Amino acid sequence: MKTIDEYIRENRDHFDGTEPPAGHFKRFQARLEAQAVILPQRVRVLPYLLRAAAVAILVTLSSLWTWEHVLSPGAGKMTLSDVSPEYRQVETYYVQQVNLMEEEIMEIPMGNDPVQKEMLIEELKNMDAAYSELQTDLNANPQDERVINAMIEHYQRKVEVMNYILSQLKQVNNNNQLNETNDETVRL
Repeated sequence: MKTIDEYIRENRDHFDGTEPPAGHFKRFQARLEAQAVILPQRVRVLPYLLRAAAVAILVTLSSLWTWEHVLSPGAGKMTLSDVSPEYRQVETYYVQQVNLMEEEIMEIPMGNDPVQKEMLIEELKNMDAAYSELQTDLNANPQDERVINAMIEHYQRKVEVMNYILSQLKQVNNNNQLNETNDETVRL
């Protein structure tokens, strides 16, 4: 297949011999003038589109910055491990203790009362919310010993409360098992 340039070169005599139809130049001139009127309007729209794009990019970037630095779940919260290596060890110990006790509490059957389990989970979440406030306070005052001691005491209390809950659940579970065993013995 030949390109258009080759076709025009080969048939140049044919194209040069004919004249355009009457009024061709007037129609061509009218089309050029019509495009000249439309073209500046397109150029005028371009700056508005660029401004709108710039505003959209600015809003998007500022939203992302706000989310990252202000609204994100971990924003503005320090932990004890951020203060010093000694406090990192303390925090690691208590976090391990809390996690072990939570697993143990969740493994103990709570009978046919799911409301008790939901209340227990809600109370643990409330304790975590209090700790979250302490983290925000620590971020504001990283070297304040009162805040650091309050965080350590919070961990100690949480471990004590969870230990108490665990012992109570085990006692109730044991009593339930004894009652079931006694009921089976009586039936026999």
